[in-house]
Amino acid sequence: MKKIYLVLTVFIMLASCGKLEDLNKNTKDPATVSGESLFTSAQKNLVDQMVNSNVNTNIYRLIMQYWCETTYTDESNYDLDTRTIPDNHWDILYRDVLKDLDESAKVIGNTTYLPSESPSVKKNKLAIVEIMSIYTYSVLVETFGNIPYSEALNLSKPTPVYDDGLTVYKALIERLNTAIGNLDQENGSFDIADNMFQGDVSKWYSFANSLKLRMGIAIADADAVAAKAAVESAASKVISSNSQNASMVYLSASPNYNPVYADLVASGRHDFIPTSTIVDVMNTWEDPRRAFYFTMLDGAYVGGENGASNDFTAYSHVSDRIQLATFEGTLFDYAETEFLLAEAAARGFNVGGTAEEHYNLGIRASIEYWGGTTADADTYLAKSEVAYETAAGDWKQKIGMQAWLALYNRGFEAWTSYRRLDYPQLVAPADAVSPLPLRFTYPINEQTLNGANYESASTAIGGDAVDTKLFFDKF
Repeated sequence: MKKIYLVLTVFIMLASCGKLEDLNKNTKDPATVSGESLFTSAQKNLVDQMVNSNVNTNIYRLIMQYWCETTYTDESNYDLDTRTIPDNHWDILYRDVLKDLDESAKVIGNTTYLPSESPSVKKNKLAIVEIMSIYTYSVLVETFGNIPYSEALNLSKPTPVYDDGLTVYKALIERLNTAIGNLDQENGSFDIADNMFQGDVSKWYSFANSLKLRMGIAIADADAVAAKAAVESAASKVISSNSQNASMVYLSASPNYNPVYADLVASGRHDFIPTSTIVDVMNTWEDPRRAFYFTMLDGAYVGGENGASNDFTAYSHVSDRIQLATFEGTLFDYAETEFLLAEAAARGFNVGGTAEEHYNLGIRASIEYWGGTTADADTYLAKSEVAYETAAGDWKQKIGMQAWLALYNRGFEAWTSYRRLDYPQLVAPADAVSPLPLRFTYPINEQTLNGANYESASTAIGGDAVDTKLFFDKF
């Protein structure tokens, strides 16, 4: 009998220990992160970085003289170093976007989905992850030039080599061709895990082709043959209305509200105002978008002096719409597509339609997106300063000026357009610490921890300086 009691006691103790171990298990959180969750996180980090206005990470509106500063003017004067802006941009794109996308692809590839889900859904997810990765790498190339690519994201390569920017760019276009070919528009993808298109594969198809159009145009002065092939193969499949814009849906509560709201409203700070550089041009041309871009001051639109200290109360402000918590964050829109097609036509590429026709459509798309009417667009296009036939300069000036106006609030894309077309002709502030940046310098960590490869890359591009022209910036 004593033996029986002993056995029962041991059994009960073992059972109790098992239950105690169960108490240490987290039954609410998954043991592993899904590929879909990783994609959602990477997508948000990417859009946040491209649209925010935090001077530590994104100063493209200041570089392009859309906005200027009030009290602290370092960034308006092209000081990239004090806040290590290049380092932050680099880290976010590599660590918070590309690494998560890479892991997302691995997890999705190894996941077994329900038998009821078409294999095409998984294939679509992987293609979309690839498209987001290609977009991110293209931004890195356009920012720095030569970058780690072939050995990037490989933990066994802590000091990766830098690959030639043009070579990377052309490889990305080939990857994009494959990803586009893998999209099945008859099936779904991420659904609500996709905060841009909610899993609509047809919109991803248009976005991917628009990205190929942009990348093809980017290399037009470096490799005209490759550019022509990319542009002409994409031209008929690009974003063709504002309803197809690649835009992130933001919510009204933290941490999912638009980062511009965080910077301009939630912070309680008054750091930015529109510049006279853009306000004066739009006033001269009586641009109907002024009411959507800026507030009025005593019945007028008044811009501040770029690079100088400005009294916040003495000038127009950024419009209330742009400061909304729920205002969408856009990676690509219809207006940009049309200006790229206008440029392609002006270069002699066969994209259907003339440079003037696409130029007009780009202006209309921008005005209508912001809230203007067809009549507003008609009136604006009839002005001699705006009409393609009579606007000042060659096609680069005509398209460059109107693209700059349309890309307001999309500073990075405006910066790339400016470097390619050289319009508008911006003048650096009197107290600028450098010329107007044509690229970002490499991060300090790369200089110290990856010195040999950094030196090689710097030499290859012509020097690690902000005014070094990259491969797509030929003239």
